[in-house]
Amino acid sequence: MATSCRSVQSAGNVLYRSSVYLHQASRRLSESSDKGWFRSLFVHKVDARKDAHSNLLSKTETSHLYKIQFHNVKPECLDEYNDLEAEVQRRLHQDQDFPCEVVGSWNTWYGEQDQAVHLWRYRGGYPALTDCLQKLRANKEYLEFRKQRAKMLISRQNQLLLEFSFWNEPLPRKGPHLYELRTYKLKPGTMLEWGNRWARAIKHRQENNEAVGGFFSQIGDLYVVHHLWAYESLQSREETRNSAWQKEGWDVNVYYT
Repeated sequence: MATSCRSVQSAGNVLYRSSVYLHQASRRLSESSDKGWFRSLFVHKVDARKDAHSNLLSKTETSHLYKIQFHNVKPECLDEYNDLEAEVQRRLHQDQDFPCEVVGSWNTWYGEQDQAVHLWRYRGGYPALTDCLQKLRANKEYLEFRKQRAKMLISRQNQLLLEFSFWNEPLPRKGPHLYELRTYKLKPGTMLEWGNRWARAIKHRQENNEAVGGFFSQIGDLYVVHHLWAYESLQSREETRNSAWQKEGWDVNVYYT
């Protein structure tokens, strides 16, 4: 999706069908008010120039770390891949010895075809991730799974992510949904500006409970933002997105981001 904006070099969106999801899981705004609001972000906090952006933007009180995986699967292997991945995820998710849980798994409907996307959460941050990886390296069943899975894949990619502090943590939701992953690649140095704008704008997009989660990359491709949305249908998506334009202030956010 092409955009003409200051902060974003390119953006894209992909729609997914959920195969496994959430286990247990106005232009009248004055410039002075903008600056005042921005300064309020750092009240009683470390000055923005003296702390990492990740500490200023993320939910430091929870210290959750997320990993997103993109697997491009051989078309003839997609069903077999889904079955195998679901079984392994179920075992890892239920095993209390592994400090990780699968937040969601999807197959792409619109976007790159024959693709699977998985979102994992590590409660406890980097130590939990390290602990989990060490245990998996010693798990013979998991190593055999990786060999089987490798035969089904064309390519794979992952990123480590942190949550934006102003987004909801992904929670279970009832019924089938379409999930939209919108990915933005920001110009270096504009992450705080992005967070400043979206911390205000998110209130315009929560009436229909469509906001699932907002993340930014920490390891992998940097200056990348992922917004995850849920809709009951494509028609619901259109109506929800159009309704945002009726709210004063939404147009300002779109203009600046």
